[in-house]
Amino acid sequence: MTERELHVDNTIRLAERMVRSESFNHLYDEGMSLVEEAAFYLDGEGRAEAKRLSRVAATLYAAESMRLTTRLMQVASWLLLQRASRSGEMTLEQVLSEKAKVRLDTDSAPGTVVGWDEIPLSYCDIVHRSLRLQARVRQMDDEIYNDGAGAEQKRVLSTNPVSDQISLLATAFGHP
Repeated sequence: MTERELHVDNTIRLAERMVRSESFNHLYDEGMSLVEEAAFYLDGEGRAEAKRLSRVAATLYAAESMRLTTRLMQVASWLLLQRASRSGEMTLEQVLSEKAKVRLDTDSAPGTVVGWDEIPLSYCDIVHRSLRLQARVRQMDDEIYNDGAGAEQKRVLSTNPVSDQISLLATAFGHP
């Protein structure tokens, strides 16, 4: 058996064990509940609250809503892939192919940016919980597929196009 085959064999066993664990079930339930909660908030209470924000805070809220939605959809995609693997609906190769499209690095605007102090606390709570969830999923992904190695280096090398665009807009409108 070659070193690569041995690594794939170990990865398969580790992935199967982690995805079948009780901690995955809790993570899956938490992730899907947060997706539903965020969608319900953004379509209801959040929409009404956003209308009462200043122009700067409303722009931040809109940008952060895109980040939140992107973050949660990527996390949900990862969780669904693991569940499909768990149930035998997808092979490891299929999961790896689809997983390559999933990004678990959607950051949030810094809490010091102008306008954060106007953002409703209930929305900030959803954003913070989504960031913690993404970090846990990213850690589990790293443990399953990368043997825990190299996650920080990948995060440093990856870029976030939404964040880059928001930074450019903030600079253009004079809000560093």
